[in-house]
Amino acid sequence: MDERALAGVMEQVSQTQTALNIVWTILAAALVMFMQAGFALVETGFSRPKNVAHTMAINFLVYSIAVIAYWLIGFGLQMGGVGAVSSLGLESGLTREFTIQIAGRSHGLFGLTGFCTPPSIMTPALAALFMFQLVFMATGTIIPTGALLERWKFSAFMIFSFVIAAVIYPVYANWVWGGGFLSTLGRNFGLGHGHVDFAGSSVVHMTGGVTAFVAASLLGPRFGKYNLRGDSQALPAHSIPLIVTGTFILAFGWFGFNAGSTLSGMDTHFAIVAVNTMLASASGAVAGAMWSWKRFGKPDVTMMCNGMLAGLVAITAPCAFVPAWSALFIGSIAGVLVIESTLFIERRLRIDDPAGAISVHGVCGSFGVFALGIFADGSYGAGLNGVTTPVRGILYGDPGQLIAQLIGIGTNMTWVGSAAAVSFLVIEKLIGHRPRLEDEVIGLDLTEMGMEGYYSEDPTRAMPVGRPRLGEGPTTPYDPPTFTGLASGTRARS
Repeated sequence: MDERALAGVMEQVSQTQTALNIVWTILAAALVMFMQAGFALVETGFSRPKNVAHTMAINFLVYSIAVIAYWLIGFGLQMGGVGAVSSLGLESGLTREFTIQIAGRSHGLFGLTGFCTPPSIMTPALAALFMFQLVFMATGTIIPTGALLERWKFSAFMIFSFVIAAVIYPVYANWVWGGGFLSTLGRNFGLGHGHVDFAGSSVVHMTGGVTAFVAASLLGPRFGKYNLRGDSQALPAHSIPLIVTGTFILAFGWFGFNAGSTLSGMDTHFAIVAVNTMLASASGAVAGAMWSWKRFGKPDVTMMCNGMLAGLVAITAPCAFVPAWSALFIGSIAGVLVIESTLFIERRLRIDDPAGAISVHGVCGSFGVFALGIFADGSYGAGLNGVTTPVRGILYGDPGQLIAQLIGIGTNMTWVGSAAAVSFLVIEKLIGHRPRLEDEVIGLDLTEMGMEGYYSEDPTRAMPVGRPRLGEGPTTPYDPPTFTGLASGTRARS
């Protein structure tokens, strides 16, 4: 075979590999998109019957709002300066990053190209990258809704979700995945490979969890959640089948989340990523079952499910870099951590989080990022973020990696927490977040959506049997549907 023919064959092979990588990336994105159904079922299961339609509507529409916001603004901010993505054949188009110079080094802050995916750069490679990053963003955007169930106005939800998808999430994602300053901590300061997050423990889950923490703190608890002494009262989940089914859907989609983050079907390491993902989910579920049994005297099904999700969240950052035994250990710790943090947040901080979103995504997301800095064993990651050696944690000789992980955690809390608080406060001033007390007691299905999630054939009954009518609820302090949060509850108790 002459040189020209050989070059033609090599070119064809390269194009075939790129095409397969694009197919792999789109399939993985489809799996992640299906996780929206899992979130909808889990969050609806944790709500009460009078808020089912409202919860489903929020979970349905948040995806579409996020898509539009990300296409308009978010993708450009996140990926506008990422440069080439060789596995997808993306060599140009996303080449401008806004940077600042500190101590003679460039530090990226946000992208400057890619807004509205203009035709001049819209290639199949860029489309695949856009799709994959979009569904990750949509996951981060939906997380706060689980903490704000049953007491959030639909109009306020729409505005806040747009802000998360357009600005809050993309800016932090740029710092980690778009060539921003956290990803260059290794090159600039010798801290391992910089902040490393393979599939989103910090970028997706911590962002959603920190946002949920801030928003739920400011919004205040549901009516009846705390009694006159300030003790937490159970407002039970209405459907265990929905929660369990939704959890399995999320676990299924997580293989696209983690394994798909190779962005390459030719990178067979994705099989190891998938196994680590499965092991962490299983150990998280078992740990959740056993620890809840010890804690409450009976194994709690909801804690089993949140234990599985906690294991998945925690393994998302280190899934490509740790051995199987570490994945089991990380999942087990997360399964216990999610229960203890849930109880602490609910009982000590008195923050009402119906679905446990703060603990599952915020607490366990930060634990997963931290775990990478400890357990990464040097088996993978050579070349990541421009560092030639594989990724190693402190147990395998690189304490700098742990420092970079901690910097990423602190940066997430600072940026996401402050940006979410400012956004929430501005929206409160504009239209308010809480519905009226009467509306919340009756249920947001009728008052906000004009329909019930579960239809009643009795036309004389406005609410399902057992639903408290106005004036018949428990004798508890109630923070009026203004922006008073827990403060007024404290005054009532005194």
